[in-house]
Amino acid sequence: MNRYFFALGLGPAFALGACGGSEPITTVDNIVAPDNGADANAAAGAVAMSGQGFADAVGASDAYGMEAGKLARQKATVPALRDFGGAMARVSAESAAGLKAAGARARPAIVPDPRPSAEQSANLETLRQATGTDFDAAYKAQQTAAQEKALAAVQDYAANGTVPALKAFAAKSVPEVRAQLDKVKRL
Repeated sequence: MNRYFFALGLGPAFALGACGGSEPITTVDNIVAPDNGADANAAAGAVAMSGQGFADAVGASDAYGMEAGKLARQKATVPALRDFGGAMARVSAESAAGLKAAGARARPAIVPDPRPSAEQSANLETLRQATGTDFDAAYKAQQTAAQEKALAAVQDYAANGTVPALKAFAAKSVPEVRAQLDKVKRL
């Protein structure tokens, strides 16, 4: 009789366990949702970011740039960094307006969500807490990383984007973002 319980109870469990036993198990704890509409393949260039994802990423980047620039105008100890912060606040506001206009021309219209990502929010909090030369170092490091990410995003969308109005916006933004990156690296 014990053989029948084995056959009905544990046998199927062992059989299922033998199927692909070396495969990783996916659980809710080890799934990472893509940020701002991109997926893991987008980083490898296999899949273009959605129009909404691109608009949200750039909108968040612009919001971060405006706030971080305002903080630099107030807190930077180096005049060139204060000036760069003011310029970044202006450039980010102009970019946000251009993005909004490009999204309005898209069909269907795309409205950017300018809420900063968790990383951008944490970076802003770091800047709010930092003082003196610690602020200067943090702002310069953050801006270098932010401009590198922005440049990669606009270059990728300009090449692979699917929404013509946003693709044109991205192409127009490439030289502007590259100039900002070059400038912050020289500071």
